[in-house]
Amino acid sequence: MASKVFFIDLAVRNNQGLLDRIPSLLEAAGIAEVVPDRALTAIKIHFGERGNTAFVRPLLVRPIVDAVAGAGGRPFLTDAGTLYVGTRGNAVDHLNTAMLNGFAYSVVGAPLVIADGLDGGDEVAVPVELKHCRVAYVASAVAKARALVSVAHFKLHEAAGFGGAIKNLGMGSASRKGKMAQHSDSGPLLEASKCIGCGLCREQCAHDAITLVDRADAESSLPMASIDHGLCVGCARCIHTCPQGALGINWEKDLPRFMERMVEYTAATLKGKEENLLCINFLTQVSPACDCYPFADSPVVADIGVVASRDPVAVDQASMDLVNAQPPLGSSCIKDSPHASHDKVRAVYPQVQWEHQLAYAEQLKMGSRTYDLVKL
Repeated sequence: MASKVFFIDLAVRNNQGLLDRIPSLLEAAGIAEVVPDRALTAIKIHFGERGNTAFVRPLLVRPIVDAVAGAGGRPFLTDAGTLYVGTRGNAVDHLNTAMLNGFAYSVVGAPLVIADGLDGGDEVAVPVELKHCRVAYVASAVAKARALVSVAHFKLHEAAGFGGAIKNLGMGSASRKGKMAQHSDSGPLLEASKCIGCGLCREQCAHDAITLVDRADAESSLPMASIDHGLCVGCARCIHTCPQGALGINWEKDLPRFMERMVEYTAATLKGKEENLLCINFLTQVSPACDCYPFADSPVVADIGVVASRDPVAVDQASMDLVNAQPPLGSSCIKDSPHASHDKVRAVYPQVQWEHQLAYAEQLKMGSRTYDLVKL
């Protein structure tokens, strides 16, 4: 059965611009049915890395906050900390970055809650028993919310192909340990040449997986860290602890497997909230890479509009179709690719089979790739 995806473009209608038309989009998509009375409602958003300019602007988020409150909910804006070391790796840096990017209470009308707590460890273990994940570690503020609204800036992505509702919910709602589980199955990597043997990583490890050992290189008298991957649980706390940047992420190189893990985490995030979900994708400033970068490259297509649906698979499929239907912008990095006219992802990342993300989500019965686009 086809799912309904509601769409507004950026044209002014009856002297109403985008800000005026977002409430009509949310009403048509069923915001009143999604949010129970007095329900703590997580509006899952990406606050943008410091220096990035492509994230959804705060003034466009305000009508969504108002709509949730108008439906009787108690909204809060939320995101979980990053796995990599950047400007959103802990709650203090994350909140400071969000405020610098304009997410002040006076603008958005809702409090900001970092979903996985001060240091990325506040999580709920959600049993899923799926192909790759038996248990998923979801940031507690998202897991404990009664209703969930995904607000995603739709863009291309070097591993997932694109980032929309599924990535926003699966990767974005995972705790640090959950993000590590999606990106890697072998724990942190140690770059021995950077390690000075200070022992901070060992002090932070709650599982005694890190010890200090002598170096094989006799020229250095400094000890170095050694990771027992049999004891390591992949919490990634050591990565953020190391002042030398000697510990890093062993990125998953099997992209279909990475996508499947991400989709399984989305299923975990939605568990128990399947009827209390609304997904909104902003097809504006569609950049060729993630908002986690401290910059935003030229968009690959002109701004298109906003789509909303209660089906995360349908809303992402519709978003990808709308982007692919647009001519590439001459100022973008895809202008000379043979794929530029029909497949924007392959124009930038030829090796990424972006359809796999959606096919696996449909296989897990998270939604349908068949949809009816309702233009408002």
